[in-house]
Amino acid sequence: MKQAVVIGGTRGIGAGVVSVLRDKGWQVLATGVSQAEVTDFRNDTPGVEAAVLDVRDTAAVNALFAGLTQLDGLVNCAGILMRGTEYEIETFERVIDINLTGTMRCCLAAEPHLAKSGGAIVNTASMLSYFGGPLVPAYSASKGGVAQLTKALAGKWASEGIRVNAVAPGWIATEMTEALRADPARNAPILGRTPLDRWGKTAEVGNLAAWLLSDEASFVTGAVYPVDGGYSAM
Repeated sequence: MKQAVVIGGTRGIGAGVVSVLRDKGWQVLATGVSQAEVTDFRNDTPGVEAAVLDVRDTAAVNALFAGLTQLDGLVNCAGILMRGTEYEIETFERVIDINLTGTMRCCLAAEPHLAKSGGAIVNTASMLSYFGGPLVPAYSASKGGVAQLTKALAGKWASEGIRVNAVAPGWIATEMTEALRADPARNAPILGRTPLDRWGKTAEVGNLAAWLLSDEASFVTGAVYPVDGGYSAM
């Protein structure tokens, strides 16, 4: 049985990825930022292991991966968005540290395992990897960075048999977007620009991530795939 770690897998898009991988027969370890979050996830998601991890803590990240006996896939989904406060430098640094540097920490810690298994990494970029978000400069910068980091690691680790790709979700129905979906004045323009005329589902991101981890994507690396219902094409 193949083993995957999903960082930030206890909620939102990460939880959708975890559910898809579990249903496809993967053994999955999901991480969450707090014990309460991890406990709730365990109660709601049978058959999946979960652990607390702060991706800003290099020692904790290294310890988590050092404790693994097998790793075939890593999915980095940990991320925050602090709309309205990201022009404060402390907040900007925190968002970058979690979304971008945290992704790098986990990739580096996973690399020795993945080199042994010929495994793969899927990072989480965003539609804001392609264009700016005036209210979220840190989030936009971090996700642009994730896209470029993905390409850099794909080139660096190809000789080790490690593939590195990214998904770039658009407007997905999660707790993070709940307020937008509930506000008709904000919801309407989003759907109006989305050709498929709906919000995406976390499982739809999970299905792509699972494919990118699978042998079916064995000649795919360094790619960033939009999952946005056509939003970024308009």
